[in-house]
Amino acid sequence: MPASYDEMLDADGNVRPHYRAFDDWLQRTPPEEVAHKRRQAEISFHRVGITFSVYGEETGNERLIPFDIVPRIVPAGEWRMLEAGLRQRVHALNLFLGDIYGEQRILRDGRIPTELVLGNSEYRREMQGLKLAGNVYSHVSGIDLVRAGDGEYYVLEDNLRVASGVSYMLENRRMMARLIPELFARQQIAPVERYPDALFDILRQCAPANIDNPVVAVLTPGAANSAYFEHAFLAQQMGVDLVEGADLFVKDEMVYAQTTRGAQRVHAIYRRINDDFLDPTVFRPESMLGVPGLFGAYRAGNVTLANAPGTGVGDDKSVYPYVPDMIRYYLSEEPILHNVPTWQLRNPDDLKYTLERLPELVVKEVHGAGGYGMLVGPASTRAEIEAFRQRILADPDNYIAQPTLSLSTCPTFVESGLAPRHIDLRPYILSGRRIHVIPGGLTRVALREGSLVVNSSQGGGTKDTWIMEN
Repeated sequence: MPASYDEMLDADGNVRPHYRAFDDWLQRTPPEEVAHKRRQAEISFHRVGITFSVYGEETGNERLIPFDIVPRIVPAGEWRMLEAGLRQRVHALNLFLGDIYGEQRILRDGRIPTELVLGNSEYRREMQGLKLAGNVYSHVSGIDLVRAGDGEYYVLEDNLRVASGVSYMLENRRMMARLIPELFARQQIAPVERYPDALFDILRQCAPANIDNPVVAVLTPGAANSAYFEHAFLAQQMGVDLVEGADLFVKDEMVYAQTTRGAQRVHAIYRRINDDFLDPTVFRPESMLGVPGLFGAYRAGNVTLANAPGTGVGDDKSVYPYVPDMIRYYLSEEPILHNVPTWQLRNPDDLKYTLERLPELVVKEVHGAGGYGMLVGPASTRAEIEAFRQRILADPDNYIAQPTLSLSTCPTFVESGLAPRHIDLRPYILSGRRIHVIPGGLTRVALREGSLVVNSSQGGGTKDTWIMEN
C-alpha cells in the first residue's frame, strides 16, 4: 500500500501552513494541560449523554464515541473545490431520483441498466409519478470523502436516506470552542452552529404550499434506536416536537400530532425511520413504528417527508459507479469529485478480476452500512478471505469491490501519545430552493493502528473539522 497523505505534515515533515497556528498552540501548551483538556472533553460528553448503541451487543450498553482534540483542518481554497463538487453531485442525484420516479429518461437512453434501478430493493414503485416540491428527494445528504496517497479527494459513498452524525459535528465544535477559545479568536474558522436553523428552514421550505406557518416534527423509531440521541438533539435544537409513530394520526389525508394542547396538524416530517416501517398500510404491515395512512397523506400533498421514500436507490453501492455519468447526463458537466474505481461483481469479468485479487481489495455489500458486511483484504486472514469468497460466489450481484486506498492520516492522541491515524470526512448538504453545503462536516478517525475502518460501530472516533475562511 502506498504511503498515506498526512493532513498536518508535508512530505518533508514540515507543518502545512493551515495547521501552523494549531501546532504553535500544541507546542506551547504543557502536555499535562493538553491531557487535562482531553479529560474535560470526555467528562463533558458523558454528562451531555452523547452516546450510541451498537446493535447485536448482548450488553446493550451505550458507548461514548471517542473524541480527539487534534482537529482536521481544510484550507479555504481546497474547501471551495469540495463545496462545488458536493453541490454538483447532490444536484445530479436529486435529478436522477426525480427522473427514475418520473419519465425514466436515463433508463430509456441506456445510460444505466434498467434492472439495476427497477429491480433494486430500495426502489419504491409507490413513488412512481409523484411530484415533489422542488423535485427534491434527498433534503439532507451526507457524502463520504476520503483523500488517497496522492492527495486527491474521492467520494467513497453517498448517504441519501439518513445521513447520521451531524449531532457529533455540532457537539465537537462546541467542545473545541470551549477548550481552545484563543484559537477561535485568532483564526477565521467557518461556523457550523447554524445547521439546525438551516435544516429547519429547508423543512419549512419543502412543506405543502400555501401554509403560512408550517409545523415541523422529527419522527424517531424510539429510544432503543442507536441514533436516538441525535433525533432528540436535532428536535431540541430546531425547537420542534420529537414524535414516535404512536404520537401521530391521519384524518382526511392530513397528519396530526397528539399534543398537550390537543391535535395539531404537521406539515413537514424529518423522518429517521426506514421506508419499510413508515406506513403499515403500504409498506411492511407488521410495522409498529410508522403511521397508518401516512403515505396516503404524502401522496395527496398534505405532508412532506424528508428524506423522500425511495431515495435509497440513489445511494445504493451498485448505483454508485454511475453517478459520474449522471452528472454528465443531467448537468452536461464533468464531475469535480471522482469516484473510487469500482468493480461490479454482477459482471463476470469484474467478478473474475476480484476473486483473483481478494487479498488486495476491499469488497462491500451493495446495501451494507456501518462498516459491516465488508472485507478489507490486506487486513484479513486467509481464512476470512476464503469465507468471504464463498459469500461472493453465492450471490455476486450483492457485492462491489474497490482498491484498498491508503486513506490520509491526521495526528491523533492515542495511548502512546500523538500518532497518525486514518480519517475520512462526511460533509452535510441541505437541498431546498437552493443547495447549501455546511462548511465542515464529521471527520471520523480509525483509532486502531493501521485500521481503515472509521465507523463508530467498529471502534472509530471523531474530530472537529475546521474550514478556514482565509
